[in-house]
Amino acid sequence: MVIYGVALLAICTLAGVILGDLLGVLLGVKSNVGGVGIAMILLICARLYMQKRGGMSEGCEMGVGFWGAMYIPVVVAMAAQQNVVTALKGGPIAVIAAIGSVVICACTIALISRTNKGEPLPEEDEPVTQPPVIAPTVSPAGGR
Repeated sequence: MVIYGVALLAICTLAGVILGDLLGVLLGVKSNVGGVGIAMILLICARLYMQKRGGMSEGCEMGVGFWGAMYIPVVVAMAAQQNVVTALKGGPIAVIAAIGSVVICACTIALISRTNKGEPLPEEDEPVTQPPVIAPTVSPAGGR
């Protein structure tokens, strides 16, 4: 059912917010640091884990796929609300967090792509060539 996909998203979002808050406390920042990104990574990992174990029905996968696609606009909207200039004036922690999140995401994508080989693409048949279309000719005298 689609509701299971939403439930999985909710669990990953809550875990991401909690981990983002803990990361903020560890870094000495009074805000959530990367909670949405952490939630997205958790959602990807949970989806892959459930697919390998056969625990994801078609409806659940549709729900996860829909909300996974909705995450991109949510992240863009959340980033648009933050004041980047104030964050950079506050110290190097914003730059360190940005670089760290990019490195962690790149490593996670590399790890997922190495562990999840997927199915090879089917071989393509030879392309069908269409005979050239010859347009009818019309004489300049109007066909007389």
